[in-house]
Amino acid sequence: MSSTGSDPVVSVEDVTVEFDNSGGMLGFFDNTNPVRAVNDVSLDIGEREIVTLIGESGCGKSTLGKTAIGVQKPTSGAVRYRGQDIWEAKSSGKNASVPFSEIRHALQIIHQDPGSALNPNQRVITSLSLPLKKWNPDMSRERREERIHAMFERVGMTPPGDFLNRYPHQLSGGEKQRAVLVRAMLLNPDLILADEAISALDVSLRVEMMDLMLELQDIFDTSYLFISHDLSNARYIAEKSGGRIAVMYLGEIVEIGGVDEIIENPQHPYTKALRWATPNLFDDRDEEEFPIREIDVPDPRNLPSGCNFHPRCPEAREVCQREHPGEITTGAGEHLCRCFRADDTHEYWNSPDLHD
Repeated sequence: MSSTGSDPVVSVEDVTVEFDNSGGMLGFFDNTNPVRAVNDVSLDIGEREIVTLIGESGCGKSTLGKTAIGVQKPTSGAVRYRGQDIWEAKSSGKNASVPFSEIRHALQIIHQDPGSALNPNQRVITSLSLPLKKWNPDMSRERREERIHAMFERVGMTPPGDFLNRYPHQLSGGEKQRAVLVRAMLLNPDLILADEAISALDVSLRVEMMDLMLELQDIFDTSYLFISHDLSNARYIAEKSGGRIAVMYLGEIVEIGGVDEIIENPQHPYTKALRWATPNLFDDRDEEEFPIREIDVPDPRNLPSGCNFHPRCPEAREVCQREHPGEITTGAGEHLCRCFRADDTHEYWNSPDLHD
């Protein structure tokens, strides 16, 4: 699922990530089936692009995000930074065309819990100085602190000294999140993984934080992989930036496209369900039936045959149980989904209903 415009900053190519599920207390309850958190996903993220990744908890969003920035090693497939395989760079050392140290510097992360990135026993200024000291060892202490103060001014934390000399527990949630955004931006990264970075904030602060991320993107030419379980947040930041929304279900990207395509013309039944469940995106939802069968999400250790979504899909037909859908291009060339309903010529339309 390619990006628009120039060559991608990061390419995820046919990536699968599995986690071992063997073991158990005293050897009991062993289950050797691996958990497939990401299943054969391809995704390009372009220069200064924002890709928002949405889906239910446990769908694999965070695992895919961490794989995209080289934190999680894929079981199969490749992850490339500007054409260089990240894990080959790590094993090749200085022989790689792009050294692994450069890749780690260029790909940063903002966690949902900003406290995880700030040492509770150190003042904020110390925590933010460490990455600059590591990656720019020739920079003087005065220059580091000058740059950090300037960034705090930029994000509205003024006067900077009032915040930088505090410990993390003395900051509010919004202030800590701004501090870790500054920490990531200090390294001039090419891509930032924002992993549910605003979900812990009050609703009133979420738009403010997203606007700040967009403002800093204009300054630093940074791309974002923005993970959220809230379609309205994904819509806001993607719409403001001209980015894309990718919808993930049970380890797969089932639909991806521009904001208008995903919000106004969703093709996958799961995307329609997410849209229905977001009140400010779907004003007439009381007039329509909930577009998903109310059964449990399948166990990722034992995925269903055919389409992963078919057990919950009210539109499923016999072929959905038998065949796994590939990518289908709809309308605009950048709008892709994995659903037979997007292809008017597919045998789906002559296949018997599955849940009658």
